[in-house]
Amino acid sequence: MTTDELIALSDKYIMPTYKRFPIVLVRGAGARVWDSNGKEYLDFVAGIAVCSLGHSHPKVVEAIKKQVEILTHVSNLYHIEPQILYAQKLMENSFANKAFFCNSGAEANEAAIKLARKYAYENMGKGKYELITMKDSFHGRTMATVTATGQTKFQVGFAPLLEGFKHVPFDDISALSNAITDKTCGVMLEPIQGEGGVRIPDDKYLSRVRKICDEKGILMILDEVQVGMARTGTLFAYEHYNVEPDIVTLAKAVGNGFPIGVMMATDRVASAFQPGSHASTFGGNPLAMAAALATLETIMKDGILENVRKVGAYFTKRLHELKDRSSIIKEIRGRGLIIGIEISIDGSSIVNACMDRGLLMNCTGGSVLRFVPPLTITEKDVDAAVAILGEVIADK
Repeated sequence: MTTDELIALSDKYIMPTYKRFPIVLVRGAGARVWDSNGKEYLDFVAGIAVCSLGHSHPKVVEAIKKQVEILTHVSNLYHIEPQILYAQKLMENSFANKAFFCNSGAEANEAAIKLARKYAYENMGKGKYELITMKDSFHGRTMATVTATGQTKFQVGFAPLLEGFKHVPFDDISALSNAITDKTCGVMLEPIQGEGGVRIPDDKYLSRVRKICDEKGILMILDEVQVGMARTGTLFAYEHYNVEPDIVTLAKAVGNGFPIGVMMATDRVASAFQPGSHASTFGGNPLAMAAALATLETIMKDGILENVRKVGAYFTKRLHELKDRSSIIKEIRGRGLIIGIEISIDGSSIVNACMDRGLLMNCTGGSVLRFVPPLTITEKDVDAAVAILGEVIADK
């Protein structure tokens, strides 16, 4: 079929919940993808921080191939070997003691919300159920997670939203402290706000949140769906801030493209979940866990963290050079390989023009160009991306 025919069928049969670009991507390798017309693109979206090892990474492909020939799925009524091995590897490299597996970031955050309320119910009393989240945050599209999200544009048309959520400004410790009441059971936030425009808090902010949570006896929940799994140059973003949360959620990069969500917690908090408390039919099935284990082992053994730090610094340097030559670039924000460029004009025209020239990226909040490329990119890839971006910006 032609590209036009495929897009026509998409429009006919698929609900219009996405504003899609007029291309059909059919193949990927490393940091590049190709559309149905054979055009090549440098992919600095990576499935929105999902394909952290790049498209079709050979170690992940091999793990999935091997597992699908052995056992694809069994119920969590039984113990699952790859799930056990992955949980061990993840816990040994994190603050946490226990994991719950599901299929997406929204599901992981939903599980975190339920665990926080269940823990509060059993340890703090029935009146503590409220979670404080941040304005401009994004936590998912389920009813609970869209209520937790601090952006009204995602909530329009879905009222009544769920009870028990309160939003305060991000990186404002006084506002957080003043919002805590005798109903509060926890604080839920992203270490870096991705959908909110790559917003990075003050270096002491998370440690101050931790201190407040300890003083008030409430839980600290970190949504690392977008920034976890090496995106910032450490395996988890919380490591930059010298804190240990009570609950962390992961998804996106966990399976390098295979849909996986993880909610992990300390033994103390995880004990609130008992048989029947929560479940997921597909969560942690053998195929998913084979992909996750191969991804994590590759991150830990193949110098991925070092590459993120090195190439991330180089990318930021090149973007600052571009800023020096451009009047529309206001600010460059980022850590590792999650980088945002705030501009003074609408970003959609930049994104479209870059796509026409063979560079994929996206825009959040209307005016922040966001780059979340594979963590395996090279300085040569960065040079190619900056060259295209520079050409486009020079025309504005």
